[in-house]
Amino acid sequence: MQNRTIGGRQVSAIGLGGMPMSIEGRPTDRQQSIGTIHAALDAGVTLIDTADAYCLGPDEVGHNEILIAEALRSYGADTSNVLVATKGGHLRPGDGSWTQNGDPAYLKDAAKASAARLGVEAIGLYQFHRPDPRVPYADSIGALVELLEEGVIEMAGISNASVAQIEEARSILGDRLVSVQNQFSPQFTSSLPELERCAELGIAFLPWSPLGGIRRASQVGSTQSVMSEIALAREVSPYQVVLAWELALAPVVIPIPGASRAASIIDSAGAADLDLDAAELVRIENYLV
Repeated sequence: MQNRTIGGRQVSAIGLGGMPMSIEGRPTDRQQSIGTIHAALDAGVTLIDTADAYCLGPDEVGHNEILIAEALRSYGADTSNVLVATKGGHLRPGDGSWTQNGDPAYLKDAAKASAARLGVEAIGLYQFHRPDPRVPYADSIGALVELLEEGVIEMAGISNASVAQIEEARSILGDRLVSVQNQFSPQFTSSLPELERCAELGIAFLPWSPLGGIRRASQVGSTQSVMSEIALAREVSPYQVVLAWELALAPVVIPIPGASRAASIIDSAGAADLDLDAAELVRIENYLV
């Protein structure tokens, strides 16, 4: 599998998003989830994304982090090259809504709790999950600085950020801002300015829901879509075509498709070795306009 870099560290060009294994109302068999993570590792995936908010119920925190830690421990082979990225500052109270908490003290405690659940002395990549309108953004980013200086985290990133917030975070973190994780897919391209700014700065851009999310992913396989036409000609899945298109947008792009089944992540991982030609990329761009 092709590699890309986050903060100078090599990772696979396709990551694994852990959220589908830990969603309220959609419990996945634990062994199936662990098998999915193992299948990702077998396929060469070395970036796993999670968050303390990915849980099966409102009365818990860190379900997916604990699951990933268990899967890595039980893998039976060296996993020292695997980068686990987690996030804090965004939780689901169980009523279908999300809450933000960007208080610096809270973020520092949340990061330490995540490190404990992951079973690591320092989190490889910790990202501020979502801006909290009640807290100055600079204060929340300041917590990342302190976590870096205290050795709780090795690298810092932000999520669900605007271009202005990328600039503000960079003014505080400097080159220690290594990633931006925003929603981006053929159905959701409004984060293109953030992607392009990350490409200019050399900051990794991690599209979440790169296939459109749980509800929209099935649209990728529509028989009338250009993705399906190219996939048919290439004898690959339309999901691989979408991920390959995203990879072609910039060398900093590292999609993190979610998966709860081994077959899904194995298929997605194949996109790292699918090079779309110029004509195919033009067809996709014209289709999305």
